[in-house]
Amino acid sequence: MEAIYWLIAFVVLLGIEAVTMALTTIWFAGGALIAFLLALFGVNVQVQLAAFVIVSFVLLFFTRPFALRYVNKNTVKTNIDSLIGKHARVTAEINNIEAKGAVLLNGQEWTARALKDDSIYPVGTMVEVKDIRGVKLIVSKEEEET
Repeated sequence: MEAIYWLIAFVVLLGIEAVTMALTTIWFAGGALIAFLLALFGVNVQVQLAAFVIVSFVLLFFTRPFALRYVNKNTVKTNIDSLIGKHARVTAEINNIEAKGAVLLNGQEWTARALKDDSIYPVGTMVEVKDIRGVKLIVSKEEEET
């Protein structure tokens, strides 16, 4: 009967890994597979549990660092921080005093404000994203950075 429980654990852990793709439960699925095989051969439950724990942690500590290095190594940042350092074109004059301005970045228009309050950027100016505050991009021209 233990073999069925280990098989269920193996399938559930693989399912979680397939959904998350985070390389977190796959190591425990390996431990559950070994425990399942031991259960098929009639090994007692204490040995099955010990094998599950030992195999899971050995896989986790010795193979996870290598897997993380080679799996998803070309992943592109998808959060908002990936916009910092990118260049954008001003589509509506940026003027902090009048609280207006917009830029076009990656095909999307964003509300923008100048890094320095006294800076005004006319339409067509190329600016660099320096920060993000709320939903506004904070931008400046490269020559103003010094």
